[in-house]
Amino acid sequence: MSSSAVRSRLASRGIGSSPAFRLRAESARSSIPGSQRQASSSASGSVQAGRAKAVLYGGALAATLYVGYLYTTDTRAFVHRYVVPPLLRAVFPDAEDAHHAGTAALKTLYEFGLGPRERGNSLRTPELSTTVFDAQLNNPIGISAGLDKDGEIPDALFALGAGVVEIGGITPLPQAGNPKPRVFRVPATDGMVNRYGLNSRGADDVARRLRDRLRRFARSLGVTEQEVLDGAASVPPGSLQAGRLLAVQIAKNKETDEKDERAIASDYVYCVRRLARYADVLVVNVSSPNTPGLRDLQATEPLTRLLSAVVDEAAKTDRKSRPKVMVKVSPDEDEDTQMEGIVQAVHRSGVDGVIVGNTTKRRNGVVPEGIRLTNKEQQALMETGGYSGPAMFDRTLNLVGRYRKMLDTQPNSSDKQKILFATGGITNGEQALKVLNAGASVAMVYTGMVYGGAGTVTRIKGEMTRQLKSEEPTRS
Repeated sequence: MSSSAVRSRLASRGIGSSPAFRLRAESARSSIPGSQRQASSSASGSVQAGRAKAVLYGGALAATLYVGYLYTTDTRAFVHRYVVPPLLRAVFPDAEDAHHAGTAALKTLYEFGLGPRERGNSLRTPELSTTVFDAQLNNPIGISAGLDKDGEIPDALFALGAGVVEIGGITPLPQAGNPKPRVFRVPATDGMVNRYGLNSRGADDVARRLRDRLRRFARSLGVTEQEVLDGAASVPPGSLQAGRLLAVQIAKNKETDEKDERAIASDYVYCVRRLARYADVLVVNVSSPNTPGLRDLQATEPLTRLLSAVVDEAAKTDRKSRPKVMVKVSPDEDEDTQMEGIVQAVHRSGVDGVIVGNTTKRRNGVVPEGIRLTNKEQQALMETGGYSGPAMFDRTLNLVGRYRKMLDTQPNSSDKQKILFATGGITNGEQALKVLNAGASVAMVYTGMVYGGAGTVTRIKGEMTRQLKSEEPTRS
């Protein structure tokens, strides 16, 4: 009987189609060596293909995350100028809340290695290298005091590319400052009005924070704190970074009697004792418009006595070289006689330089022609306090030129040239170059960063570099 006939007969009896028969048949086939190898090969290939896909997808995801990380942490990223600042203004109608949120974000991101920082060509700007106080700085752009009042984020600010970071103002005792609200935006002019009133956690608190920072740095190098302070690490003892300087701004407490010169001097001297070890530059603030009687200290005689007390105390700093001392003056003290009196005090006291200037009480000329303010902006502009913004630039440029001339024409025979820092309305590279050409050594930004974001310093440096290169004579 043929095999086909057998299959037909089995089928007619329902045997060939039964599950048991099929199971036995499949078992029999699987016992054939060739079939086993084929099934095993197929399964193995399927596993390998799955693994390959997982590796491919995982690699693609990792690459995407890495590229995203590089982009969002680069100060040149679009988001830092055009997304983050408007978002902060929208989420936080109160400008002070936005300030605190931005500071907290920078601090946290920096601690986890996710903060914005300069990369690529932004780091290589030899055209901008300059000498300030016998230190070779990477660049002449600084960040003014006010963004980091209590020394919480100096390293995060250095990472944004500044050659100088100024923290403070810091008062001897903690003080709350003026009642809130006390910071007001004027978006139509990219300006702000503030009457913070030197809110501060106090000199002791800031000194502890800077001391802990120094200790961490010393441990990372396997040296002592004193060795770092004395230059063994080959970095400035304040910034702890090559090519950078840390300035620490100090001021008097609001409750200190504004008529008691001795008490006022004691406030500043106390700050020097607590903070000088951790500063490359001490900045004496006598120009805040929000502390009663502070600007009265800019008169020649009281200013000379105050600055002399600070210089004498700074000379006692327990390290190899004392910090430099600068005085921060008001843009509103702009009459020749007022400026000449300040210059005399600077020379008599032995102060190393001047920061020109601060916020202004004046409101004339701060709204450019063609700009119309909303009712809310008009109200903000007229709030009590100091105004800052791009409209201040022309005043700053004028004052820098005048102070440079006065400082250079009234020196004592033993004086080195006094250093000038410029702050007020600087928002782009062209303006920075103008104040530098007028006699400043450092151009500082503050409000420009509020509106321009974390990439402001990098952008300004890039604009300066391009302008300098374009001005180079054509070589044959």
